[in-house]
Amino acid sequence: MIPILTFLLIVLISAIIVRIGAVALEMTGLSKDVAAFQAQSAFSGVGFTTSESEYVVSHPVRRKIIRILMLLGSAGITSAIATLVLSFVGTTKEEASSRIVVLLIGIISLYIFFRSKFIERLMRRAIRRILSRLAPSLRIIDYSQLLGITKGYSIVQIKVKKRSWLADKTLRELQLDKEGVLVLGIYRNVEGKKVYLGAPHGDTKILPGDELILYGPEQVLMSLSKRLKGAKGEREHIEAMEMAKARRMQEEREAGIGV
Repeated sequence: MIPILTFLLIVLISAIIVRIGAVALEMTGLSKDVAAFQAQSAFSGVGFTTSESEYVVSHPVRRKIIRILMLLGSAGITSAIATLVLSFVGTTKEEASSRIVVLLIGIISLYIFFRSKFIERLMRRAIRRILSRLAPSLRIIDYSQLLGITKGYSIVQIKVKKRSWLADKTLRELQLDKEGVLVLGIYRNVEGKKVYLGAPHGDTKILPGDELILYGPEQVLMSLSKRLKGAKGEREHIEAMEMAKARRMQEEREAGIGV
């Protein structure tokens, strides 16, 4: 029975380690979902080959967190499997049955424990407090709240096609700021290599194939991604500018500006 309890203890510790890793990654600026996925991937050694993973390991603090998770994961998973196998070696049918029951009860209990929203909130709060003291290099930044993502604003990546209204114009000509849209950066293929241009200026020309990182009202961004060249596209641009003006006035009233 001791090997079964040891196995459950290893699973419990592993889950706590993954939770700590996820919170640590989240504190460096990753979203909650991405942080949780990358922590689980690094610990298990499965699926850590996505473009998101490349973005994660490009950050020195995140890279250190991922390295620790990988190291602990390689030891923890191996130990858990070995312990589980040993727990059934040399047992009778009755003993094996009872151990399976204990194992199932333990796994279900752990599942319920870690699925509890209340437990999650308590753990996240405690982990954040401890990590803030032990690792001050981890900056707690909630970009979703910071950028107003929950208030109708969003960040999207749009690939510019040849027929797109955005193509073959400079940012100054596009006047996206008058629609309430900011161009944060541009990904562009140069001689087969993707390069990034951050905070482009007004004279930057948008080319077909460019991938724009845009910030603004979600509905405007969705419309912009579908806007085509021609008179219709220009009308949509004018309408979007009028809507942006009205939206700005409303936001200023709500903020008490100019009242």
